[in-house]
Amino acid sequence: MKKEIESQRSELINKISEIVKRAKDELAKTINTKMVAAYWAIGRYIVEHEQTGKERAEYGSELMSALSKELSLRFGRGFSRSNLQNMRLLYLAYPKSQTLSGKLSWSHYCLLISLEERAKRDFYEKETLQNNYSFRELKRQISSALYERLALSRDKHGVLQLSKKGNVITSAEDMIKDPYVLEFLGLPESEKLSEKGLEGSIIKHLRDFLLELGRGFGFFGRQYRITMNNEHHYVDLVFYHVELKCFVLIDLKVREFRHEDAGQMNFYLNYFRNEVNSRDDNQPIGIILCLEKNKVYVDYVLGGLSNKIFASKYQLKLPTPKELAEEVKKEM
Repeated sequence: MKKEIESQRSELINKISEIVKRAKDELAKTINTKMVAAYWAIGRYIVEHEQTGKERAEYGSELMSALSKELSLRFGRGFSRSNLQNMRLLYLAYPKSQTLSGKLSWSHYCLLISLEERAKRDFYEKETLQNNYSFRELKRQISSALYERLALSRDKHGVLQLSKKGNVITSAEDMIKDPYVLEFLGLPESEKLSEKGLEGSIIKHLRDFLLELGRGFGFFGRQYRITMNNEHHYVDLVFYHVELKCFVLIDLKVREFRHEDAGQMNFYLNYFRNEVNSRDDNQPIGIILCLEKNKVYVDYVLGGLSNKIFASKYQLKLPTPKELAEEVKKEM
């Protein structure tokens, strides 16, 4: 009888806790929406005041300093010069308040308005809304130059679509990045790095790896065994893409891409298509993640294959603007 009473009490506590949690979440969303709207209005007043006053840079600096001191005395924290400047930039970037999303926090918007290029800002905003990125996740995607990496594999029309719709995935090509950035693994660029060590680090940081892969990926397994002619073969990583409805096989190489890698992946894909796929699954896709690759060589090796196989580079540190510029030149 006592156990039954305790069980009922525990159930009651859990139900109440869930109600409180939901209420707090909704309250936080409401506060966030109101805060962003208030900051946008403050930014509008600052811009309108500037337009009626002097346009010299020193005037703007004096205005921000005066506002910061007075508002901080009245309301406390949150009105530093930098934060007031962000409010001003928010209004300039989003002159119509209706375009602001109630799903994005002030921290999200501070990151977005730091991007001067409109197309890039639009892309990251849509990606954040579609993928429900946290502030940390959005910051990481911007730092890893997601927009530039996706844009490298698209023509002008494709880049325009990125800014209008985000990364819409309707084909295997849409989900591929080149390069993939794996800085979150914390691995040094060393000759001692092994494929087993790289795979193990990815598994330890699987959540971050899934974020880098993009929307729609679900983890299926590692070292998936294929037995043929009494010999065992192992696929390093296997995922399932929900939107494309297909398996995605990843083979890890701690060296440059070689033609035999394509043959190995082709074998894996044929096996999955015939032995693993269900009736509703589409053709599996293969990604060979390698340290280096020659684009012309890759095109000759992979050209004409019936299976979808891609070779992409990976790097263990965030790309610099100079490195991205060099990648763009290579692709042109």
